[in-house]
Amino acid sequence: MKLPTKERARDRSLTDDEIRWFWQGCGQIGWPFGPLFMLLLLTAQRRDEVGGMRWSEIDVAERTWTLPRQRAKGDREHEVQLSEAAVDVLRSLPRITISGNGQDGLVFTTTRRAPVSGFGNAKRRLDALMAEARRDSLGLSENTKIADWRLHDLRRTAATGMARLNIPPHVVDKVLNHSSGAIRGVAAIYNRFEYLDERRAALEAWGRYVCDLVSTQKTNIVMLPRR
Repeated sequence: MKLPTKERARDRSLTDDEIRWFWQGCGQIGWPFGPLFMLLLLTAQRRDEVGGMRWSEIDVAERTWTLPRQRAKGDREHEVQLSEAAVDVLRSLPRITISGNGQDGLVFTTTRRAPVSGFGNAKRRLDALMAEARRDSLGLSENTKIADWRLHDLRRTAATGMARLNIPPHVVDKVLNHSSGAIRGVAAIYNRFEYLDERRAALEAWGRYVCDLVSTQKTNIVMLPRR
């Protein structure tokens, strides 16, 4: 009988090639999980936070998404700056509204009253499409598997990507809504600055980086098929 082993901390993030295959797979999956997964990568927020997004939380003109404290980890409101790439994804989506409450409909829903479910099945479909894209891209004769990854790794991929773009760690921590991060101890008590402009610049730079990877025309995002 084997003794239980301590779970190793995950450090998986997608490579640039895997981001390309991921984006292609999302486009093939389409509504609702394709654009949802894209926004996970572009915003660096948590799965259930994006999955439960409401249109009333989004200000397209100001390019912000205000995550209410009831749904945000840490029980505090969190403002997410939306890159041009993220806004393009949102603009491509159908507006599913609830009768009498047209502005507060869920962004990702198939029932009009509850957020989407079935992430596991959607992830397995995406894995298969990514493997197929990998085979075609590398000219392989067999459809080999993509190395194991989880949806939460998209958040790590975004954080790693921003670090590669020379975004300071304390700004990345604010994007991720980490309660403790690069600023610790006494400094954390006194430094209440939210770095909103820096966060916007960070997510905009990350959005452009992703678009450059996945599009032959660097100024355009890969458009999503409408439902």
